[in-house]
Amino acid sequence: MNIVVTSTGKELSSQLDNRFGRAKYFILYNTDDSTSSAHDNNMNLSAAQGAGIQAAQNVVDLGAEVVITGNCGPKAFRVLTTAKIKIYIASNCTIQEALDSYSKNQLKELNDSNVEGHWA
Repeated sequence: MNIVVTSTGKELSSQLDNRFGRAKYFILYNTDDSTSSAHDNNMNLSAAQGAGIQAAQNVVDLGAEVVITGNCGPKAFRVLTTAKIKIYIASNCTIQEALDSYSKNQLKELNDSNVEGHWA
């Protein structure tokens, strides 16, 4: 399974980024072979609008089945859930800690966006 975690850095030891659309990086983690790769989200960091939609499309294109993030706005939520991607919330942790919490079923699944659009 492919899991995408929003991140402030490129490593599993990096902090989770609470923002989805304007996260600095997406860490793609494959649970089948325990590999990870960092994907830059620079193009959306300073976007006037549409960052959530474009970031969500990028996550869909990465083949994610699950997203772990701190917050998800309504437009990104719509794109992700339309693509059948489940969204889980984590905060104040590293990417590895978020992945560990997910594997232990300790994260809350979002059933709706938890912030308004254009949340910075």
